[in-house]
Amino acid sequence: MSKGFYQMPYPDNELVRNYEPNSTELENLINKYESMYHQKPIHIPLYIGSEEVKTDNHLPINPPHDHKHNLGNFSVGEASHVEQAINCAMNAKSAWSNLPWESRATIFLKAADLLAGPYRDEMNAATMLCQSKNVFQAEIDASCELIDFLRFNVAYMQQIYAEQPESADGILNRLEYRPLEGFVFAITPFNFTAIAANLCAAPAMMGNVIVWKPAETQMYSAQVIMKLFKEAGLPDGVINMVVADGPTAGEVVFNHKDFAGLHFTGSTAVFKNIWKIIGNNIDKYRSYPRIVGETGGKDFIVAHPSANPLAVATGISRGAFEFQGQKCSAASRVYLPKSLSESVLSKVIEDVNSFKMGTTGDPQNFINAVISEISFDKISEYIDYAKKSKDAEIIVGGNYDKSKGYFIEPTVIKTTDPKFRTMSEEIFGPVVTVYIYEDKDFNDVLELVDNTSEYALTGAVYSQDRYALDIAMKKLENSAGNFYINDKPTGAVVGQQPFGGARGSGTNDKAGSYLNLLRWVSPRTIKEALVPAKDYRYPFLG
Repeated sequence: MSKGFYQMPYPDNELVRNYEPNSTELENLINKYESMYHQKPIHIPLYIGSEEVKTDNHLPINPPHDHKHNLGNFSVGEASHVEQAINCAMNAKSAWSNLPWESRATIFLKAADLLAGPYRDEMNAATMLCQSKNVFQAEIDASCELIDFLRFNVAYMQQIYAEQPESADGILNRLEYRPLEGFVFAITPFNFTAIAANLCAAPAMMGNVIVWKPAETQMYSAQVIMKLFKEAGLPDGVINMVVADGPTAGEVVFNHKDFAGLHFTGSTAVFKNIWKIIGNNIDKYRSYPRIVGETGGKDFIVAHPSANPLAVATGISRGAFEFQGQKCSAASRVYLPKSLSESVLSKVIEDVNSFKMGTTGDPQNFINAVISEISFDKISEYIDYAKKSKDAEIIVGGNYDKSKGYFIEPTVIKTTDPKFRTMSEEIFGPVVTVYIYEDKDFNDVLELVDNTSEYALTGAVYSQDRYALDIAMKKLENSAGNFYINDKPTGAVVGQQPFGGARGSGTNDKAGSYLNLLRWVSPRTIKEALVPAKDYRYPFLG
C-alpha cells in the first residue's frame, strides 16, 4: 500500500546523437545494423498475455530498400487471436489499474533508461532496416522521441493526479482519475516507431489495458518495443500485440461490450470509417468510447516577400524530403512570391541534386526507399500525372525505380493551378508542389492555403515582417494544429510542441502533452461531509 506522495524526476529531452563520420556511436550502430541484416531469419510472434503465439499464417519481412532480402517473417492472427487478446487484457485489468501509479510510472521510466542505453542501437537498427530510415531519422524517432514520450508522460501523469478540487469548511473533496471501463484498441502506423509505442504506453500508464495492432511494415521495431516493455517489467496482458487483417480485427473489437477507447494514427479515410462503425455500435458498449485519432496532412509552407530565401529553401528541402516525405507533417505544398521564387527554387534544386539516395546501411545516404510497393506505385502515379499535365512541370527529380528497392527521387512540381491535384491531395512521399503568386497577393494566398485542403495538421510561414506574420497567424488560425514561424513544419518535440491537428487531420488531442493522457481517464468526484447535516431545514426557513 502506498504510504506517501512520490515526486518523480522532471525530465529533460533526450540528447540526439549526431552520428558523425568515424564516431564510435556511428560505428556501433552500423555494426548492429549489419549483424541484424545478416543474422539467421527471425520469426515474430503475436504477444498475447504471457504467450508468444505462433500461427500457421506468415508474412515476410523485407527491407524496403532491398526488398529481395528476407529478414524473416511474422505471424498473422485470426479473429480468435483478437478475442484471446481482449480476454487477456481484461483479465489483467484489475491488478494493473489497482497498482499504485508510481509503480506503473517506474516501469516506463525503466523502459526509457533501457532504450537510452542497451536497446538504443537495436531499436534504431530495426527501424532503419524495415522502415528505411537513415541513421539520424531513426535516432530522432525510434530512440529520442520514444524516450521523451515515456519520461514526459510520467511527469504529465503526476501533474494530472495532483490536480485536486478545493474543499469548503466541513467538506473534503477529492478527484479520482480512473482508467476507462474496458480495454483500449491501439492502431499504429509504420512511419514512427515512437508513435507506435506511445499509442500503447500512454493509456497503459493511466491504468488501462491495451490490444495493439501494429502496421505490418513496422513489425521488426514492434517486436523490439515488446521486448523493451517486458524487460522493464510490464506485467503480462497489459499490452497485447496482435497482427490481423483490419476488418477481421475490427469486427471483433468494435462489437465487444468492453471496447472503451481507440488510439489511432493512420489514414483519414480509415479513421472516418471506424468512427462510423463505432457510432453504429454505440448501444453495444458499457460507455461512450474515447476516440483519439491523428490522421492525414497536406502541410504547407508560405513565404512572404520579406522571407529569407535560403531559410525557405532549407525548410522545403528538409520539410518535404526527410524520411522521403513519409510524415503526416511533411511539407507537401509551397506558396512562393514571384520576387523570391527563382532564388528559392534554384537552391532547392541544388539541394535535391546533392542528395545521396540508397540503402540505410550507408550513413551518407540522405534519401532512402519508400515503405512498400503499394506506396511506390501510388506516389509514382502522382508523378506521372504531373508529367502529363499542361498545368504543371517537374523542375527536379521525377524518376523512380523499384528493381532493388522502392526508390523515388525527391520531386519538385511547379504548377500554375493553385488547386492542382498534387496541391490538394495527400501523397505521403517525396513530392512537393510549388505555386508562385504575385507579391501583392499575399493576403489572398492565405485564404487559398486555408481552403485548398481538407487537412489542418501542420504549416509554416516564413517572413521577416512582423505585421505579415500576425496576419498569417490570424487567417490560418484553423489551418494547422502545429504552426511554425520561420521553420519547417516537421519535427515536433515532446514537451515542447504538443502534436496534433483538426479538420481532416484528427481529433487534435496533442500527443506529447497532458492533454492526451486526460483522454484515457474517467474522473470520479468524491465529496465527503466531515460534519453531516442532521436537519433538513435551511436558515431561510426560519
